[in-house]
Amino acid sequence: MNLATIKTPGVYINELNAFPNSVVAVATAVPAFIGYTPQAVYEGKSYTNAPVRITSFADFQAFFCLPDPPAPASPTKQYSPEYYLVQQKSQPVKGDYLLLGGSYYSILPDPNTIYYLYNSVKLFYENGGGTAYIVSVGPYGAPSGKTANPGDQIVNPNVQLNDLLGGLQLLLNEQEPTMYICPEATLLSVANNGTLMESMLLQCTQMQTAMCLFDIIGGNAPDPILYTQDIQNFRNNTGAVGLNYGIAYYPFIGTTIMQNTDIDYTNLFGGDLKQLAPLLNPADNPNPTVATIIANIQNPASTLTVSQNNNALLVASPTYGQIINHVLSDANTLPPSGAMAGVITNTDNMVGPWEAPANTSIVGASSLPINISDTQQANLNIDAISGKSINAIRLFNGLGILVWGARTLDGNSQDWRYVPVRRTMIFLEQSCKLATQAYVFQPNDKNTWEAVKSMIGSFLTSIWKLGGLQGASASDAFSVACGLGVTMTSDDILNGFMNVSVKVAVVHPAEFIVLTFQQQMATSS
Repeated sequence: MNLATIKTPGVYINELNAFPNSVVAVATAVPAFIGYTPQAVYEGKSYTNAPVRITSFADFQAFFCLPDPPAPASPTKQYSPEYYLVQQKSQPVKGDYLLLGGSYYSILPDPNTIYYLYNSVKLFYENGGGTAYIVSVGPYGAPSGKTANPGDQIVNPNVQLNDLLGGLQLLLNEQEPTMYICPEATLLSVANNGTLMESMLLQCTQMQTAMCLFDIIGGNAPDPILYTQDIQNFRNNTGAVGLNYGIAYYPFIGTTIMQNTDIDYTNLFGGDLKQLAPLLNPADNPNPTVATIIANIQNPASTLTVSQNNNALLVASPTYGQIINHVLSDANTLPPSGAMAGVITNTDNMVGPWEAPANTSIVGASSLPINISDTQQANLNIDAISGKSINAIRLFNGLGILVWGARTLDGNSQDWRYVPVRRTMIFLEQSCKLATQAYVFQPNDKNTWEAVKSMIGSFLTSIWKLGGLQGASASDAFSVACGLGVTMTSDDILNGFMNVSVKVAVVHPAEFIVLTFQQQMATSS
């Protein structure tokens, strides 16, 4: 209250704030997914190339999924990859295959129909995901009707580098996301994938608010011996900027996201039953029931749905069931970034960003395309040449599939080699940054300095009590300094600068636990 403005006799009340401002902790696990969706329309408005904040998978469906037709029609397939069975002269050395009627058939996808974002978002929410951003860069492209060669890496021509870079640029205006995820980046060529990863790391370095979760090309079907070339290609294409803002996981994971109802005869041979019929009803071993079902599908005399016809084929033909199971297994092999975003979110909700998102299982993971040993992981975890660490996802007998690594790409850095350290610092920095905005344009004097020190100190004390900082006492865990002759000179004050120095002792994970055993002589009682 300005006493100079009081002119009328009476009683006046002057309220003073008894408590200082406080630091409000920012959200720590908000992924931003960039990629292709079935559609991007909500209430008649397009949301293509527009970051959309969602809090559940139902929100994702409302904005980005196609509407279902009225019953009794089958629900609309939101993701419908196409696969072909291509006869081979001999047993295929690479890729999935089936032995039917004495002949080998490779199971090959139409690369133009393979996408990962839809199922990655599902994995995210299955593993405890919450708030997320979706940047849809467009709908699915048209199928090609052609397959890749057995063992070749899947490259989808419909997935364009410029589309994904454009979606990434849109996140420059969003401060809330703390993770950047581009599941379909592995569908680019190796060179284009490298360009995208370098751009993501550079943007994270500039914004200092998010980390990148990377998948590795070749992780879907790694060669037991030559998989190291995929690792080398990845390390060669991530550059040298912002490595402490990157996290990589290997290999892909076999999941249970897609069920039997999601794959049927419409996903085989582009829906052409003429190519499927000889496999299910061969001339040397005819199956009249299958012939009848296929004839009814081609010339429908009733209102049977695709699901009903599919179930009929599964009952009538064991061969059809084998084909569907193999195709389903291939379609369910997904990049781990979406699942890891959910694991990180769940870890943050249970403990905090200072807890390593490792030594934990992945909900929905049922198999791995390669079982990594201790020796193999040693080369992933520590690389003497590049220093770029890659976190392994491994199968342990009796424990199942576990995330077995918590390192950033900057594996040689003593400061930033661990994921929880980097994420904790982002959390502390951004929380304090937003809180101190309240003091912009305040007098640059001791009263303001003490208020800022008190506010940040109270916040860091609460984090220390939660276990986010190490030290026997709060004074051992952190220090906050602000003042003339301490963090500022007279010139700083004249130029309008208020410098605050914060030092924190962040908790590091116990990555290597060494037990020492030694024999001793027996002693008498």
